[in-house]
Amino acid sequence: MRRTVPSVVAFLWLTACGGESAQKAPQGPTRADSVAIATQQFDMAAFDTIHWKTPQEAIDRGNTVFRISCSKCHGNSGQGNGGFVYQGDTLRPPSFLAEDWRYANDPEGLRRKIFTGNEAGMPYWGLVGLRYRDIDAVATFITEFLRKNYTDGS
Repeated sequence: MRRTVPSVVAFLWLTACGGESAQKAPQGPTRADSVAIATQQFDMAAFDTIHWKTPQEAIDRGNTVFRISCSKCHGNSGQGNGGFVYQGDTLRPPSFLAEDWRYANDPEGLRRKIFTGNEAGMPYWGLVGLRYRDIDAVATFITEFLRKNYTDGS
């Protein structure tokens, strides 16, 4: 029994923290269905109920969310260079820092994209763990901290 417990703990840790099967998103119609469900469930009005004591509080929370949920694909500074492998391919999401980044001037669109994800590999975070408050925080972190403090060349 004593040898079994560490083995079970190690297995669970590897599965949760780094096992490839734990990191794979659903494929095919399942993924498309999940993105469609997330799109239907998204409620922009939910963001109207979120209040932060200070802008820095939102940035700090967003930093935490970004490090845990986003940086493995988007990289530590949001350049899209995290190197995450999905279905055998290294994902290359767009850089948040690019001048022509799609959501640079569209905070509502950014919140929607974080919530709904896409079929190409971005998780539908609104269905798999991020609450509206966390989505608001990470969107604030991206637009108010990353984009203002980093450049594509850094």
